[in-house]
Amino acid sequence: MQLHDLTHKLRDLTADELTAIFEVGYTVVADVFALSALRPLEAACERLEIMAQELFASGQRGTVMHRGSQFVLGEIADGRRAGQVRIDRVVWAGAAAPELLEFSSHPQLLRWAAQVLGSSHMEQLINQVHFKLPGDGVTFSWHQDAQHRRYGTEHWQDLNGKGSFVEIATLLDDNTQDNGPLQFVRDSCRLGNLPLGPDGNLPSEYVLADKIESAVAPAGSVILFGPFAIHGSGVNRSQRKRRLLLNGFCLPGANFRQYPGQGSGRQVVAG
Repeated sequence: MQLHDLTHKLRDLTADELTAIFEVGYTVVADVFALSALRPLEAACERLEIMAQELFASGQRGTVMHRGSQFVLGEIADGRRAGQVRIDRVVWAGAAAPELLEFSSHPQLLRWAAQVLGSSHMEQLINQVHFKLPGDGVTFSWHQDAQHRRYGTEHWQDLNGKGSFVEIATLLDDNTQDNGPLQFVRDSCRLGNLPLGPDGNLPSEYVLADKIESAVAPAGSVILFGPFAIHGSGVNRSQRKRRLLLNGFCLPGANFRQYPGQGSGRQVVAG
């Protein structure tokens, strides 16, 4: 991606934006990428949708490896699209759709990731597309990314005392109140890594209703958040698609687990 794909020149996160990631849990940077820069990503997502439909039609369900990416598929239970494929997510999506992986190396994204981690050398663990298509019923329950990184186990070492991981979500569509936007529990990152309940979920006592904030922003915006921020998202109740591209980076030496996807865990360097 070239610099003209940005709506501004490369810049650092401001002091307030950086502080928000560590103290509030997340920050939203609006209108980072021009809509023209999103067109190849949208086309890549359309191809992933077709792949998912073909896999589903062939009887594939659950976790399916295809063209180096991991498709997580289900079946829509009710509504006018009942019986059709539900795309829960596509993991290391850039293997099957290379434009998505190329975009994850955009100088602006790497610059911000390096700022948050305090290192220009990073390991990329995540390159996912999350689809919220009208009527698909896809939701993501409240969680911390620290759980998925296996924080507190032999699979993860926190090298900087701040989680050693940053997630960057690029919005491919407008995120509105009615299409299942990312939501955060404000200030929850200060609680650190939280224990799960007996059911394997985050206890509801940590999700305070008066602290829930929706990260509503236009397409081309970027949301950065740390591994301890409690977040989730609800159902897309609109008639428009809501897709976002997630890229996650960690400090080299923090991760000891092989993530699914051909090429996952690659080393990247911010310029």
